[in-house]
Amino acid sequence: MITIFTTPSCSSCRKAKKWLDDHKISYEEKNLFNQRITQQDIDRMLENAENGFEDIISTRSKIFKEQSLDVEDMRISELKQFIIDNPSVLKRPIIIDGDKMQVGYNDEEIRVFIPKRLRELIMCVDCPQGEYCDYQSALKRYFDEIKQEIQRSKNNA
Repeated sequence: MITIFTTPSCSSCRKAKKWLDDHKISYEEKNLFNQRITQQDIDRMLENAENGFEDIISTRSKIFKEQSLDVEDMRISELKQFIIDNPSVLKRPIIIDGDKMQVGYNDEEIRVFIPKRLRELIMCVDCPQGEYCDYQSALKRYFDEIKQEIQRSKNNA
């Protein structure tokens, strides 16, 4: 399940959620101001961060500047606790699904969260329409397959 860490006033967060909604991709939203971020959340972010804390912390944030913090001088446990106590230091949105993570909104990079089957249809891997297939047709076929699967599940229940 995709988890997206957001704040209400963040326009990039709204764009990312709209993109996921438009592509009918389910996700769990964690509003950083309403839901306390956990150490496990931070660990998930760090597992997917190529550059560690540098990838997820905004050193330009007000609180970071006010406290004149130097990430290099802090222990990992101190940094984690600082994030828990001050979630506004995180870059936003942060979108995680398994071993995939995107920080910020990029309309090209967010496509990594498109389900495999939809990617196959978009790339016309086994599309019966062949060269006449287009993106909208692939989307329609994908959602038709989902509806059929739901119907089969209901019939078998």
